[in-house]
Amino acid sequence: MKFSITVRLLLAFLAFPILFSGCSTSDEPGIESLSPEQIYRQAEGHLNSNDLLEAAELFEEIERLYPYSEWAKRGTIMAAYSYGKDQDFEKSRAAAERFLTSYPGDEEAAYAQYLIAMSYFELFDRRGRDRGNSRRALQEFRSVVEDYGDSDYASSARLKLDLVLDHLAAKEMEVGRYYLKRRNFTAALNRFRAVVSEYGTTSFVPEALHRQVEAYLALGLVDEAREAAAILGYNFRGSEWYEDSYGLFVNRDLRPPSPDDDENLLRKTYRRTIKGDWL
Repeated sequence: MKFSITVRLLLAFLAFPILFSGCSTSDEPGIESLSPEQIYRQAEGHLNSNDLLEAAELFEEIERLYPYSEWAKRGTIMAAYSYGKDQDFEKSRAAAERFLTSYPGDEEAAYAQYLIAMSYFELFDRRGRDRGNSRRALQEFRSVVEDYGDSDYASSARLKLDLVLDHLAAKEMEVGRYYLKRRNFTAALNRFRAVVSEYGTTSFVPEALHRQVEAYLALGLVDEAREAAAILGYNFRGSEWYEDSYGLFVNRDLRPPSPDDDENLLRKTYRRTIKGDWL
């Protein structure tokens, strides 16, 4: 008898907090009953407390409950920001893309485009700099610069653009050197030409031109080697790469490129080397 009474008392005790909890939560208003401004202020509070995921999800709730309102617009861009700060770059990009689709002419469109670019940049930087994300980052940063060149984000986009270009050029050079070392000269030339034609603003161009000289001489294409060396000397005469190229001709008892090469050769060299109009 005592046992059964004890069990009943224990069950009643365990049920008490459940009943109490149910009564307390029923008095709290659901999110659907809140105004968009109230939800936004709650999300801001979570953001200020560095509760980033909760903030992002609340900002998105405004978009769900009050679509196309002014608060929804603000909530969407803030969701993109919050997800990005939380390092959830896919969700950050998705929110920024929704913003651009719904409000392409808004004053925050430049920021949305910048967040899209940054989402790819962060992924390429964190995942071993994979080529797919780096090329998408390049494309999206170019959109910031070209479409929003007067915005506050253009200068940062240009800096990031240079970093991505340097990375891509470095990868091309790495592969080109690999092929050159293994005497696959045609494959190596394709890589070195790509550096000159696609990444011409990077610091790898002088070496890429010199490596072209190496590959052409190895193939016995002296005129082509001389033209690559001519453009190297014309643009980077004081560089060590030009000195190395010059030495390759001297060591083979070949006439090196001369500063007095006529303008037609330089024009031809530009067309063939820079624009890719090869053989």
